[in-house]
Amino acid sequence: MTMMRSALFSLWFYVVTTIVVVLGLPVGLLAPRFVTTYAKLWSYLVCAGLPLCGIRLVIEGRENLPSSGRMLIASQHQSAFDTLIWFTLLPDCRYVVKIELLRLPLFGWMGRRGGQIGVDRDAGTAAMRKMLRDADAAWAQEAQVVIFPEGTRAPAGEVARLHPGVAALAKSSGLPVIPVTTDSGWCWRKGPFGKRPGTIHVRIHPALAANLARPVLMSELQHIFLKAAAQGIPGGAHP
Repeated sequence: MTMMRSALFSLWFYVVTTIVVVLGLPVGLLAPRFVTTYAKLWSYLVCAGLPLCGIRLVIEGRENLPSSGRMLIASQHQSAFDTLIWFTLLPDCRYVVKIELLRLPLFGWMGRRGGQIGVDRDAGTAAMRKMLRDADAAWAQEAQVVIFPEGTRAPAGEVARLHPGVAALAKSSGLPVIPVTTDSGWCWRKGPFGKRPGTIHVRIHPALAANLARPVLMSELQHIFLKAAAQGIPGGAHP
């Protein structure tokens, strides 16, 4: 039954994605400012299909999230779910993603038109400078930037080594860093049959001050992530 429900959700996901991307192509070509609107529509529709595979979503700590304006959000990364949910929570979300995602046919093209921030992890300091320029451009438009400090997905219950890009963004922007923890990896795993019934929790923590020294900021962020991984989010799903 779990495999069947997972397959049903995967069908929903790919149909919704195909329709939204194809219909959004003229929008991306003629009016790039509306690409984010299509991304939000896509995310809402994908999340609307979560009950198909028995997944519930709980957002905690919304009071720690400003209602609008420039933001810097540092989120744990356990699954592909983490790369879509913020379109539903923020007015103008810009993800920091690996450049390979922005090279995908159609999807990547719309991501670039929508101002998503690609990072070439093989480009060293040049990649960092470009990320800061692209983030500055996003903030100039009062957008919200979401970065995954782990740089890659970590298994549920674990935390990968954090990369300093988030500290560079905080210093460049003067914005506080809003930490986010999640247990999405228990329910949303790789592959078309990787969805498991349960509750995904996204917890938004109080912001870390922008003027923290880099070692202090990284240590505080690591502590928040490790604590969430060790204790689990109350009521969270289990493998």
